[in-house]
Amino acid sequence: MRETPISDELLAWYDAHARVMPWRVGPQDRAAGQRPDPYAVWLSEVMLQQTTVAAVRDYFRAFLAKWPTVRDLAAAEDADVMAAWAGLGYYARARNLLKCARVVAETHGGVFPDTYDGLIALPGIGPYTASAIAAIAFERPETVVDGNVERVMARLFDVDTPLPAAKRELTGLAAGLTPLQRPGDYAQAVMDLGATICTPKSPACGICPALRHCRARAAGRADDLPRKTPKAAKPVRRGFVYVARRGDGAWLLERRPDKGLLGGMLGFPSSDWSDAPAEAPPLDAEWQAPGLEVRHTFTHFHLLLELRTTLVSAATKPDRGGFVPHIEFRPADLPTLMRKAYDLASGAFAEN
Repeated sequence: MRETPISDELLAWYDAHARVMPWRVGPQDRAAGQRPDPYAVWLSEVMLQQTTVAAVRDYFRAFLAKWPTVRDLAAAEDADVMAAWAGLGYYARARNLLKCARVVAETHGGVFPDTYDGLIALPGIGPYTASAIAAIAFERPETVVDGNVERVMARLFDVDTPLPAAKRELTGLAAGLTPLQRPGDYAQAVMDLGATICTPKSPACGICPALRHCRARAAGRADDLPRKTPKAAKPVRRGFVYVARRGDGAWLLERRPDKGLLGGMLGFPSSDWSDAPAEAPPLDAEWQAPGLEVRHTFTHFHLLLELRTTLVSAATKPDRGGFVPHIEFRPADLPTLMRKAYDLASGAFAEN
């Protein structure tokens, strides 16, 4: 790792054009003596996994307002954290968030380890997140490689090997450019470059600070890189989702098992999700089939759930889950899949 013309030019560009983000200490703030809060860096990096910056901003602010320190988050109720996470997706991240916060609070005295090895030993922190926190929060010269960085490296060095096979090569190239000085700002500079200029389609090469170093641009191949191995088509799973409402407005909900998709989240009871699901209503009632289907896509498959609805009396006892009074029911606390079911069911109830 060393200072190079590319890293110097990217840092100069970052000093002038860094994106403003609620978790980031920008170049001017650093110059004034402000340092990143490891807790804020960690929280943002976990939230940003497989999610966009635009989607994360409000969640980050809300989390920090409710739980301003890692000790506060460690002391939070699991259900409160899961509800605050609802809609952000990939719910295993929220469970690991709590596990990690509690280890930091209980084992490390509320202070995050300041090295890659110490960070990667924490629950839910993998190689990318450990590198990002070490570089950004603690100025360790770790190599931070996300999708933006892979794209920038593939174009800078005209790497023809398709992803994901090219990951090791691209990481090695990124390591060769990572400077000993200001590695955190440099990591964010490359990510900003990929997000704003070296974009997946129609990169703005004319204003790129690394233009004179870009081999793919010189070869007329920037738009074609990085190459990717075609993905197999996602399979489709099916099932049934059951939305029951009492006459007093209460809704039937159940908490899903901690392990698996939507683990630990509240939602409407459903059948299994498979190629040939069997009906599995959570109570004995006259279930209606309004001909509506909840459609949702997970990382590895598409899900289609046939909607079933019913109105029941206050004396009804479910076999699974429990009725939540209308005054305590907050659709916003449901994961996106279940909010879709709620929206469809609300329309079906209104028509009957």
